[in-house]
Amino acid sequence: MSALYSFFAILVLGLMAYFGVAVWGLQKVFGIAIPYTAFGLFALGIVYRVLKWGRSPVPFAIATTCGQQKSLPWVKASYLENPHSTLGVLGRMALEVLVFRSLFRNTRVELKGGPRLIYGGNKYLWLGAMAFHWTFLIILLRHFRFFTEPVPFFVRLLQNLDGFFQVGVPIFYLSSLIILAALGYLFLRRFLDPKVRYISLATDYFALLLILSVAASGVIMRHFTKVDIVKVKELAMGLVSLHPAIPEGGIGLAFYIHLFFVCILLAYFPFSKLVHMGGIFLSPTRNLRADSRRRRHVNPWNPPVEVHTYEEWEDDFRDKMKAAGLPLDRE
Repeated sequence: MSALYSFFAILVLGLMAYFGVAVWGLQKVFGIAIPYTAFGLFALGIVYRVLKWGRSPVPFAIATTCGQQKSLPWVKASYLENPHSTLGVLGRMALEVLVFRSLFRNTRVELKGGPRLIYGGNKYLWLGAMAFHWTFLIILLRHFRFFTEPVPFFVRLLQNLDGFFQVGVPIFYLSSLIILAALGYLFLRRFLDPKVRYISLATDYFALLLILSVAASGVIMRHFTKVDIVKVKELAMGLVSLHPAIPEGGIGLAFYIHLFFVCILLAYFPFSKLVHMGGIFLSPTRNLRADSRRRRHVNPWNPPVEVHTYEEWEDDFRDKMKAAGLPLDRE
């Protein structure tokens, strides 16, 4: 049911864009007002989340580790698994951000006949996540050509590499195929695996379907319902230069549907699980040095507490303890 609710939510959003542009003629609303609103919500949401994370007190080293911590000189330490220096933390963070090292080492647990508890690898999830995140980044960087003039050299380089096989006209980008396949796998895994489906919420399906709608609408717009790229860039340059205007003659319905999905994703991003992209850098389980054996961590937020020692407690209740036959430390 969670997947069905999310599907209907995506369908309603698509119909809103369709009727808003095709029936009611609200091109300025969907082409100017909504993109600015979405970007404002994105910026304010990210600032709010970062400030909220930054206010969380973290007085202790709580890095999650699975290797030997640095202690005595003759004990071999694991410098990436259990980093005790800033350089080690940077290396560990780079592996986490760039190649999803924790996910790569993730295992699956199954109860087989016997019963026997079997542990095995789970590399398909890691591969799907890597394929999705990296192609999403490539597609995002490729879209810089609409917001910059002249177009940066790295954007042209990415375009050439992405369209290396030169299939079709316009060229079919390899990243388009990979991101659709990766999102399809991630959705089917969540939907078909009973264990994953049991813990999945409607928001989990919604995020996947929303990103899938962005990617699919972009592919459809590029290869099936063609739009005027020159007018798309004219609108995009107007938005970034704060002089927005709808191009003469319009752009096309498919573009506004695609743009609306992008705006929903942008506004939804800071208030969803998708914001883990920024949260990984502020996670104390990842960005702290594991040096609790090398130095003492004292909580600076601990207020002074009045203590009542056992000796004082015994003095207060000495007579009653003696009458009850309880042992005393001091007679």
